[in-house]
Amino acid sequence: MAIEDSLPELPRHAFAKADPSADAAFYAAPRFVTHIDDHAIAAVTALYRDLFPAGGTILDLMSSWVSHLPEDVAFAEVIGHGLNAEELAANPRLGRWFVQDLNRDPHLPLGDGSVDAAAICVSVQYLQRPVAVLREVARVLRPDGVVAITFSNRCFPSKAVAIWQALDGPGQCGLVSLYLRRAGFGAVAARELTPPDRPDRDPLWAVTGQKVAPGAG
Repeated sequence: MAIEDSLPELPRHAFAKADPSADAAFYAAPRFVTHIDDHAIAAVTALYRDLFPAGGTILDLMSSWVSHLPEDVAFAEVIGHGLNAEELAANPRLGRWFVQDLNRDPHLPLGDGSVDAAAICVSVQYLQRPVAVLREVARVLRPDGVVAITFSNRCFPSKAVAIWQALDGPGQCGLVSLYLRRAGFGAVAARELTPPDRPDRDPLWAVTGQKVAPGAG
């Protein structure tokens, strides 16, 4: 399997995993659970409410049986992607969905400029070719479309890439910001959505970027 080659400044084994077996096997059994607490989920939903246009087409990458989109906002379509068909089929927000291992094939089966916004929620730590995937996200976004990447301090350690586990929250924000800039996004910004010093709550960070319109700048 090819791993990220667009970040030569990072250590050689930055995108290695403790468990190198196929991700499809790891995710073969559905997990009908949420991976962040209710406070963090509410923060994700609020972020989506601010960023994602009502009536737009939304791409929910690395999704599951829930998408955390605001329930009172109608979208033209929500397209889901993940590694477990049962989870995706149970997600009521998805108009259509597809199963694909992005670490093996980062190409998205979607047309150029076909979506208005994209989300990756608490899953970016598993990508071994993050820049390749985000270049695909940029391709399928319409000009000025946004991507929102959220993450906490939770993960499946055997499947998260090595460099992710070597960093703290602010360091991970810097890493995801680098991914987005290298993929060609502009207006890259990181923010803390829930504080890391609350032992009763999951910390949560977000990094967002905007597709640069042709001729901009």
